[in-house]
Amino acid sequence: MMSKSTLRRLINLALPVKKWMALAALLGSITVISGIGLLATSAYLISMAALHPSVAVLQIAIVGVRFFGISRGVFRYLERLVSHTATFRLLANLRVWFYKAVEPLAPARLLERKAGSNHELSSGDLLRRAVADIDVLQNFYIRIVAPPVVAAVIGIGMWIFLGAYGGVFALIYIVFFLVSSVGVPLLTHLLSQKVGQEIVTTRAELHTQLVDSVQGIADLLAFGQEQPQAEKIHNLNQRLNRQQMLMATISGFQGMLINLLMNLTVWAILLAAVPAVYAGHLNGLFMALLVLSALGSFEIILPLPGSFQQLGGSLAAAHRLFEIIDAKPAIQDPKTKSPQPQNYTIDVSHLNFRYGEQEPYTLRDINFTVAQGKCLALVGPSGAGKSTLAHVLLRFWDYQEGQIQLGGHTLRDYCQDDLYKLISVVEQDTHLFNTSIRQNLMIARPEATEAEIITATKQAQLHDFVLQLPDGYDTLVGEQGMRLSGGERQRIAIARALLKDAPILILDEPTINLDAVTEQKILKTLRTLRQGRTTILITHRLAEMDIADEILVLRQGTIVERGSHQQLLQNEDLYWRMWQQQQRLQANISQ
Repeated sequence: MMSKSTLRRLINLALPVKKWMALAALLGSITVISGIGLLATSAYLISMAALHPSVAVLQIAIVGVRFFGISRGVFRYLERLVSHTATFRLLANLRVWFYKAVEPLAPARLLERKAGSNHELSSGDLLRRAVADIDVLQNFYIRIVAPPVVAAVIGIGMWIFLGAYGGVFALIYIVFFLVSSVGVPLLTHLLSQKVGQEIVTTRAELHTQLVDSVQGIADLLAFGQEQPQAEKIHNLNQRLNRQQMLMATISGFQGMLINLLMNLTVWAILLAAVPAVYAGHLNGLFMALLVLSALGSFEIILPLPGSFQQLGGSLAAAHRLFEIIDAKPAIQDPKTKSPQPQNYTIDVSHLNFRYGEQEPYTLRDINFTVAQGKCLALVGPSGAGKSTLAHVLLRFWDYQEGQIQLGGHTLRDYCQDDLYKLISVVEQDTHLFNTSIRQNLMIARPEATEAEIITATKQAQLHDFVLQLPDGYDTLVGEQGMRLSGGERQRIAIARALLKDAPILILDEPTINLDAVTEQKILKTLRTLRQGRTTILITHRLAEMDIADEILVLRQGTIVERGSHQQLLQNEDLYWRMWQQQQRLQANISQ
């Protein structure tokens, strides 16, 4: 059932380039016909020349040989050009289609799959699906869809052509043709279906392990685990080699069968033709023509078993893509246009949230209001639900119960793209793209001027550092920004948020990777920046907490305290204990 539905969906994906594929099939048919014509006219010319006729009698056959010889090369070139153009256009469409389908799933659905025991999805595996699995599909469209169509055209044409010389020739040909073009490919597919799927799976697993090993090589070396990881990769490589050897064995077997059937076809037609010539039912001049034209038609049959040998791998690759595509986005945009917020006040009432129906609530009965221009701080121990609350406000996940309003309208009334335009975010895990500092900053606002970029980096205490670099703002940050320190990456994230200049600011541990001096400077900047903006500050480090108009203390997804910094210290509860612990830690560091 999976193969049938997957096959049907793959064919539907090819519809945008159906005209190109139809043209490729037509040119492929003409190419094979030219090859058959070349062999047939050559055979007729040689047979006729053996009778020593005049050159005038041979002229038509000579012209035919020249025509088919030239046309075969021309049409083969055009067929390859058109088929590859269709395939590359289709692959480009598939990559865009896959990205557009994956984008609404991030991060909620992708993280759900990553956390699932039976549906583990790492970054390496996702990359494998987006690149390698889509590349595998070119075999499906070039070698699986087109050749059977051309083979059907040639088979019917040859059946009619041979039938004109005698029904026995048509019968012999069609029997061997069907066995060669249907029976052998079907047998090859059945033998290679499982191993083809296993090759795709093993390659994906090997690719994932290689990506994880490269990304985590420092940790592997630090903990002495490079040898076990190398053995794991070696075992996967050995498994892949065994599977590929088995596939090569099947390929050799199907090649042997096709050659055997091709030769049997030639001998069967020859054995049928000899008595017909002696009986006078067939002109002897046409005997070689019949044999060689039948032989030439096998040009289109030769690749069929190999094509269907790859069908299992193509279906497995397609299934891996559809497995992600079919996931329903966690967030559904409203069908109506986003409302215009009356202001930028955020109001949360009786909010309850959990990641899955079978999982416990991560947030329970959350109530607060952040008026426009005010700052709310969320503090609490790790796992209290602070970052989860920020992600719900960003609509990475949808809440199950309660209500969130922004500017007098429920959060669900806003399209995600419109909501993101209103919010600047500094995440605790900053992602930088493998490009320049300038390009990483301009993600927030592509039309930003140089002056605006410099202003934002100065506020983020980044500008002086950038000027010290040889290439300045054009310095490449490396894969995931690994050429920079954690604090430098964090300051780029802060500068990016400043550059966006949105009316709502969410800061998730903005100073987590900064030293004490830089932290104080950043907090001073944030104190100025938050003026006029609705700000939510998530932090573990209770420094300069008077920046917040109200502080919520979370523990196990519930608000256990609320108030100003001074009020919470006077309560001498969880916030006070966290404050005292950090004060003692700072005192010990100072000593």
